[in-house]
Amino acid sequence: MEKREDLRSILQYLPLVAQSSSLVWPPSVEEELQTMSRGPSESMVNSGERLALHMKNMKRSLSLNPSDLADYELKGYALYFDKKISREESAKFFDEVVPALCGLLLQLPSMLETHYQNAEHVLDGITSGLRLLGPQEAGIVFLSQELIAALLACSFFCLFPEVGRGLKHLQRINFDELFVLPSMHHCSKQENKIRCLINYFGRICRCMPTGFVSFERKILPLEHHPGYISYPEADYWAKSITPLCSVEIHTSGAIEDQPREALEVDFADEYFGGLTLSYDTLQEEIRFVINPELIAGMIFLPRMDANEAIEIVGVERFSRYTGYGPSFQYAGDYTDKKGLDIFRRRKTRVIAIDALPGPGITQYKLDALLREVNKAFTGYLHQCKYRMDASLRIPLETDTNPSSYTHSERPDPLPSASLRQVVESSQRWCIDHEEIIGVATGNWGCGVFGGDPELKIMLQWLAVSQSGRPFMSYYTFGLQSLQNINQVIERVTMQELTVGDLWNKVVEYCEERFIRKTRLGFFSWLITSLSA
Repeated sequence: MEKREDLRSILQYLPLVAQSSSLVWPPSVEEELQTMSRGPSESMVNSGERLALHMKNMKRSLSLNPSDLADYELKGYALYFDKKISREESAKFFDEVVPALCGLLLQLPSMLETHYQNAEHVLDGITSGLRLLGPQEAGIVFLSQELIAALLACSFFCLFPEVGRGLKHLQRINFDELFVLPSMHHCSKQENKIRCLINYFGRICRCMPTGFVSFERKILPLEHHPGYISYPEADYWAKSITPLCSVEIHTSGAIEDQPREALEVDFADEYFGGLTLSYDTLQEEIRFVINPELIAGMIFLPRMDANEAIEIVGVERFSRYTGYGPSFQYAGDYTDKKGLDIFRRRKTRVIAIDALPGPGITQYKLDALLREVNKAFTGYLHQCKYRMDASLRIPLETDTNPSSYTHSERPDPLPSASLRQVVESSQRWCIDHEEIIGVATGNWGCGVFGGDPELKIMLQWLAVSQSGRPFMSYYTFGLQSLQNINQVIERVTMQELTVGDLWNKVVEYCEERFIRKTRLGFFSWLITSLSA
């Protein structure tokens, strides 16, 4: 086991140890888990305070620094479980959920061993095992929902080693900071994030889901190659004759509730998961707590570079919510009725793309426009998921659905026989068998990141269209500055602008805006320009 390259890359970040050909818990940790799995009558873990003390013992046994779980964090567990929720809720959690989670953790070593034994067979020889999937490493990880549940249970009990994660640009993954509740009266959003996660743990302990979730790092290569799409320069966009796709505007509702099957955009931080396990509650963090299986990606996915996106397929939704930011509230259990694909992944497709934070006036410079449109393009580009060899790149084809070709019909942009052989062998597996779906998105990078909403919707429209997606469903969340968007879309559509036409208009406007030749918003400027 310990000789596996994928396991070696992640082992130092797991709470288990390799022993001979097996993974095991340290004996003292296993003893603690065994005791707690038998329930509070034996373990005496019947309160948040008692739970935190046992967590501290396990951290000590794992040679983790028990002082990492400081007094204020211990008080956070006590505050939530012993004061904030009802005695009935607390008793049920310690009677039923804690023993079940400990039982699940006792199975983690054998679950991981089975996972690695099967990792080469999920995608016909393609590496899909749990591993550190770093920047500029295109690849995919397939995890069962049960394994994800066990990994998140490790997070809940704060068992993951944190040392060295920062050096690899990995997020903190333990829940200790999440439970830092500074005041009973000033922690509503934090408390509601916890409620969503506690609901998840209750659900999986009552009935463990049996599907799978895939996490893929997608890369648009920076180096130029004539046969493949690489990171586009301004000329690529300026000369595009691709028609603009259709756009549906929604002034209410949420992306995750959209009725049509679509790629759902997660307004990500460069660090996947952002502030999910800390104090704040942005839209990304809401998505991560109502679909907690997304959090598992934070274990092994370091920050994204400008030419990268992360696509997650199969996460299940467990909670309802209302509000946003400070008004965010857990609103009860949610039953996800989405169907499964041939890989037993739920048909929920999330794409994480990070916008430029706090760009100010510089967002109107050409390099910033390119960065944003290319970031969205990386995420939205539809492709057959070829084997993740370093030599492979996305084929530059006129048809954006490679799976529709037979071997004889496929356009051949490959410059060498060796590359051709790799791609042909890779055609034996293609995750996206369904028809090309659209994109459901919204005000990406326009909240605390400070992006211009009128500019960002246009850049996303360009990226969705150029990627070959058939439509963009756009959720304005009632933003006042987008109230005239339908009029703008109608005008652009009437004039039959192409991607290149609209890009050139965006660039022209931004040049004028940057030198303060105009102070108009883009919509007003564009209508005036088209009228002229």
